[in-house]
Amino acid sequence: MPGNRLAYVVRAVRKAIPTALLLSLCIGGYFTILQLTGNFHPVVPRELYRSAQLSAEALARYQIKYGIRTVVNLRGANPGRDWYDAEMTASERMGMRHIDFRMSASRELSSSEARALVETFRYAPKPILVHCQAGADRSGLAAALYLGAVTRRGRAASEGQLSLAYGHISLPWLSAYAMDRTLEALRPWE
Repeated sequence: MPGNRLAYVVRAVRKAIPTALLLSLCIGGYFTILQLTGNFHPVVPRELYRSAQLSAEALARYQIKYGIRTVVNLRGANPGRDWYDAEMTASERMGMRHIDFRMSASRELSSSEARALVETFRYAPKPILVHCQAGADRSGLAAALYLGAVTRRGRAASEGQLSLAYGHISLPWLSAYAMDRTLEALRPWE
């Protein structure tokens, strides 16, 4: 009898491996596409857009196409880093306001930090492009705060910004879950 159970388990594992591999390839491909496209998405057209870190060329394309007037960089000031210097140069050349707001995807945002970010969104010239490195976690929380506190679109709209659709994985044992905890603690839709 024990031999039959082992044979059954071996057959089940052999059947599951191709499905698991296919699923892994699909998920990996999806995340690759998000990064290759800059994970750019409208949050509220003509008001707020979100993305990953963009090249200066991509930033220029989006500025022309969507009329971006303000860039909110959630990675904080990083003078001397190639990506940062290129973004600063491009923003200045295109007449866009550039705002640095340092956040960490693995650390909850305090209520005072969240208020400062919301105030930035309220008063910065629109349309605004908010970005972090991958456009998934920090940008997701920022977009959720905008929808909840600025446009008052409600809980579902806010929570939808922290989703797999944008590359955010909402699992409590991952460090980026700090973004989910922040949103739940702040409840900007109330």
